[in-house]
Amino acid sequence: MDPLSHPYMQHALLAGTTIALLAGLVGYFMVLRGQVFSGDMLSHVAYAGSLAALAAGVDLRLGLFAATITFAVGIGLLGGRASADDVLIGNAMAWVLGLGVFFMTLYTTHRATSNSTANVNVLFGSIFGISAVDAWLAAAIAGVLIALLLAISRPLLFASLDPAVAAAAGVPVRLLGPLFLAIVGATAGEASQAVGALLLVGLIAAPAATAQCLATQPWPAMALSGALAVAAVWVGLGLAYAIPAFPPSFTIMAALAAEYALAAVARRRSPRMMVNRHAALP
Repeated sequence: MDPLSHPYMQHALLAGTTIALLAGLVGYFMVLRGQVFSGDMLSHVAYAGSLAALAAGVDLRLGLFAATITFAVGIGLLGGRASADDVLIGNAMAWVLGLGVFFMTLYTTHRATSNSTANVNVLFGSIFGISAVDAWLAAAIAGVLIALLLAISRPLLFASLDPAVAAAAGVPVRLLGPLFLAIVGATAGEASQAVGALLLVGLIAAPAATAQCLATQPWPAMALSGALAVAAVWVGLGLAYAIPAFPPSFTIMAALAAEYALAAVARRRSPRMMVNRHAALP
């Protein structure tokens, strides 16, 4: 049967495409700024926030977005470029994961009878179970975040490549950092709905890493990152539909890994690409 004849596949493609495009574009700047580790932390935060909301008996998306955006802005305000604060982030990750286990215990003890699969869905996503309303809502939120990211992309690129020179040129570097990480936090909340809190950093970071293997110029690499993320979601959803034993989160991650492996092989076997990459270095 035609996969697009099923409403659940239509909803998955709508939400998955917009979320993947957002994740790919945001991920490019995360890799460029050396903030992938902070994205890994947000996966723990997304889990804890979702379980806290479930334990409180409210919509898990409230806890998901509130937790990820708050922690992301906190990283931006306290740590600046988060790559310089790995010890702080590592300790925070352990504490947040402990909170997630605590909220999971509260939820399974008092409220799990109403939704016994919620914990698994938070960890691994449930994109095939997303409703039409939720799919359109996810697409709308992703569209707003993409527009906001594109609006600040030029000064953000300048600040990412040379923050000292950007600050001297009048770019509001201190404002851009927390603002960008707020977008990252919202993106983490969005991506959790597609691939789950456990795997969201893969959807954000892997396409950007692949794009940087294939493109040396910033704007083509950014566009390629978004396209690779969308392609991986499409391939992953198609494989999960064709082979029901494979969950969509697994197939999407497998597609992302395959993209990166192929790009790495192509880079090693293409002398021209290697020359171009070396020529782009200062």
